Amino acid sequence: MKIYITQVFVDDQDKALRFYVDVLGFVAKDDVPLGEHRWITVVSPDDPEGPQLLLEPDAHPAVRPYKEALVADGIPAASFAVTDVAGEHERLTSRGVVFTQPPLDLGPVVTAVLDDTCGNLIQLATRTAG
Repeated sequence: MKIYITQVFVDDQDKALRFYVDVLGFVAKDDVPLGEHRWITVVSPDDPEGPQLLLEPDAHPAVRPYKEALVADGIPAASFAVTDVAGEHERLTSRGVVFTQPPLDLGPVVTAVLDDTCGNLIQLATRTAG
C-alpha cells in the first residue's frame, strides 16, 4: 500500500494552482473540469509519478470552520519534505511567501510553517537524524 493522493482544502482553486506551481515549485498533473469545480492535482518535480496533492475546493460547510480552527491553533494542514528548510525559507520569503514560523531546529527535524494564501498553514520539514 502507498499514498496515491492526499489533499489540501483551498478557497480558490486558480489561486491555489498558481501558488503551488509558480511559487512553491510543484508541477501541475491533472486539471479536469467537474461542474462548478475542478479535479486539480500537483506533484513534486522530483517525483512526477509519486503522490499527488489534490487542491480540493473548501465548499463543504464543515471544511471552512475546520480550516479556520487549524490555522487559529497554528496546526499545518500538510507537511512537505525539503532538503534544506533554511534555504527554502530564504527562497520562498524572497518570493513573498509569509511564514508563521521561521526555521526551528527541533533536534531530529527542522521545521518552518508558511501560509499558502488559500486558507492553510503548510509545514516544511527536514529530518536531521535517522
